[in-house]
Amino acid sequence: MSKLVHLFLFCLAHLPLSWLQNLGAMLGRLIYCTSPRYALRLRENLQQSKTVRNYQLLTQQVKQSTAETGKGTLELAIAWCRTPEDIAAMVKQCHGWELVEQARQQGQGIIFVTPHLGSYDIAGRYISSRLPFPLTAMYRPPKLRWLEPIMQSGRSRDKGRTAPANASGVRILMKALKSGEATIILPDQVPSNGDGVWAPFFGRPAYTMTLVSRLAQMKKVCTLFFVGERLPHGQGFIVHIEAANKPFCGDKEQDAALLNAQIEQMIQRFPSQYLWSYNRYKCPAGVTQPSHTEGSP
Repeated sequence: MSKLVHLFLFCLAHLPLSWLQNLGAMLGRLIYCTSPRYALRLRENLQQSKTVRNYQLLTQQVKQSTAETGKGTLELAIAWCRTPEDIAAMVKQCHGWELVEQARQQGQGIIFVTPHLGSYDIAGRYISSRLPFPLTAMYRPPKLRWLEPIMQSGRSRDKGRTAPANASGVRILMKALKSGEATIILPDQVPSNGDGVWAPFFGRPAYTMTLVSRLAQMKKVCTLFFVGERLPHGQGFIVHIEAANKPFCGDKEQDAALLNAQIEQMIQRFPSQYLWSYNRYKCPAGVTQPSHTEGSP
């Protein structure tokens, strides 16, 4: 099964980008039309964000979001199967790389933080190709077991490494940072019980990881946020890299609120490219629901 899927992904990856994205847009709309649960969550999360103000704009944004989500799904084939040189050619601009160079000159390990926004896998592969050392990404095994070896082989190619989303994976990330290397984390993943705190996300409490701020407290570590903006009509991508708006202070709740606030700002720049179908507000097993909604920082 894995071999057949890998062959299929390889064929997809070598289609012209515009063709691949058109197929992805159709796939996204098909899933929206055939999965009521998926459609409801996407609409509810998008409405909760208040990035659109009326029903007509909401309907338009839903259509755009379903298409962009489908594009992102098929773009995984590029990230997992194309060469670093091919991927670099698709990135038309990169803003903020001087921040990476500054951190390297100071001998700092780098935490790259990106939400489920735009083409985060392709942007991650691009960043990895420009670094002189490995980029270690934390991951969660997919629910479909046969997909894991494909995902692992795709993400651990060249200078890429992976670390499981558990205590041993955190130790791998810390070791990489102490060695002056880099890690990549998706901060809007819902952590398991004990690994997060409740913090506001678009006006509603979301169980938020504390890992980013914990790692950021390490000595000689720099935290950078990035997003891979998807350009229209298969034109490619732009990678945006920026520093944290405010430094983390060490207080779990305050740091989680700061993290979510920066993620919100990034999403508001490219709202249709966020993965609104993700169950961001779920309550993990064993976690007590928040008693009230806290305000943003």
